[in-house]
Amino acid sequence: MDLIRPWLDQYPAEIPPALSFEPKTLQTYLEETAGEFPEKKAINFLGKTLTYSVLLNEAKKLAGYLQGLGLQKGDRAAIMLPNCPQGVISYYGVLMAGGVVVSTNPLYTEREIEYQLNDSGAEYIITLDLLFPRVSKVKALTKLKHVIVTKIQDYLPFPKNLLYPIVQRKQSKVKVDVSHGGTTHLFSKIIKESQAVFSKVETDPVEDIALLQYTGGTTGFPKGVMLTHKNIAANTVMCSAWMYNCRRGEEKVLGLLPFFHVYGMTAVMHLSVTEGYTMILLPKFDAGDTLKTIHKEKPTLFPGAPTIYIALLNHPDLKKYDLSSVQSCISGSAPLPVEIQERFEKETGGKLVEGYGLSEASPVTHSNFLWGRRKKGSIGVPWPNTDAMILSQETGSQAEPGEKGELIVRGPQVMKGYWGKPEETEAVMKDGWLFTGDIGYMDEEGYFYVVDRKKDMIIAGGYNIYPREVEEILYEYDKIQEVVVAGVPDPYRGETVKAYVVPKEGVKISEEELNVFARQHLAAYKVPRIYEFRSELPKTAVGKILRRALIDEEKEKLKNAN
Repeated sequence: MDLIRPWLDQYPAEIPPALSFEPKTLQTYLEETAGEFPEKKAINFLGKTLTYSVLLNEAKKLAGYLQGLGLQKGDRAAIMLPNCPQGVISYYGVLMAGGVVVSTNPLYTEREIEYQLNDSGAEYIITLDLLFPRVSKVKALTKLKHVIVTKIQDYLPFPKNLLYPIVQRKQSKVKVDVSHGGTTHLFSKIIKESQAVFSKVETDPVEDIALLQYTGGTTGFPKGVMLTHKNIAANTVMCSAWMYNCRRGEEKVLGLLPFFHVYGMTAVMHLSVTEGYTMILLPKFDAGDTLKTIHKEKPTLFPGAPTIYIALLNHPDLKKYDLSSVQSCISGSAPLPVEIQERFEKETGGKLVEGYGLSEASPVTHSNFLWGRRKKGSIGVPWPNTDAMILSQETGSQAEPGEKGELIVRGPQVMKGYWGKPEETEAVMKDGWLFTGDIGYMDEEGYFYVVDRKKDMIIAGGYNIYPREVEEILYEYDKIQEVVVAGVPDPYRGETVKAYVVPKEGVKISEEELNVFARQHLAAYKVPRIYEFRSELPKTAVGKILRRALIDEEKEKLKNAN
């Protein structure tokens, strides 16, 4: 079909509509940047800094050690860490060894870890000491052969490295002692005692997978998105081109977005390594700590999510801090309220624009211009080398401007497919196009707008939550007859998880007991925040629960309340 691309007329002269991509592996970008900026700070972690030469050297040490343990080309290695130097070292170390990174959320419960490890077939995992007991409990149920354990304090400056364990024990009330031996390995010992020597592995950037990024879909069960070296590198080069006013080797990027989330991986880690920027890493989001960090460390780039910007703007001590170093921010993961955009720009003097993407596209496909024209409520225009189209639900071809339909995209950043799931891959990828499942429209000038989702996925605080996964757990509670989970509007998180519950006849259930049960089996961000008990749920003639009808009820309630 002939594609109309009105968005190309909107591009400023500084952004080429088509970029060329060198066939390079992701680790090659680190090697080149370390060669160009060996003494440049790559990472600033709570005061501890690592140069690019040190980062490369330690990644090589880990690569050699992993190969010594038996890691072969294509073997999967899970990384279950918060944002910290070890996470970056591990990522590039696994790739240098020839492995495939399996991005694993540290908030996962044992059940979720077990599922992901088994689905990916990961034989290696790099994780925190505090998470070691969780991994140990599921190890025998998976293909895991080796567990590498690190501690946050391993990369903290003096005296924080001495104080942190004391604070950690008080907060978590857990003391974990891990010794080096057998199938358990200490990260600190590996880095201290290993040589920066490894066997180079021939890698095809176009075909070989770099990352399995787990996401969900209409089935509700997480799937491993296969992202090749080229997919991720292309999206990173696009990001660099979009941020054309940024200076190579000079910017500082605030690394709040978790690297186990594809947006943080690309917009913080890969962008920084490709362009020689300094990553200012924080292991978790705390509004007060973030304000202090911006005030002290002066980041210039701040990729984030609406909930992060909202929390900062609403902090009681906001006015005490100087945020003027922040020059540019691209917000992703959820719709950005116009009010928040305007307030944040006023506080910082920088630019904050909304973008759009999904794990299957490494992740960014659209964004508003940082220093050019932008439209309120729009996700912007497609990035270079990226095509997008609204598919008319009536004609099955490109919709007219203003006509709603499904958003489909194609480009070099689009995934190879879902790991081990060819049928599900075929369901969303057709003739090179990725069907996003999002409903939207394009205006006359090529700006896109997303208005709804075909999928039932909930986006709460930037996290993707799949209702069926939560329902599966709640259905295990023996007092429940029926349950349906939906995302309902929330002024802070964008959406929040609500469970509509029909108790078994003659049985009473409290919110408290359901909350306790859910927290035992689900990561905290997936646990319903609201429960509503009903005698019945709306259904179709064949008995399918009408989730959309419940969401519409919530929207009507909100409308009437206002």
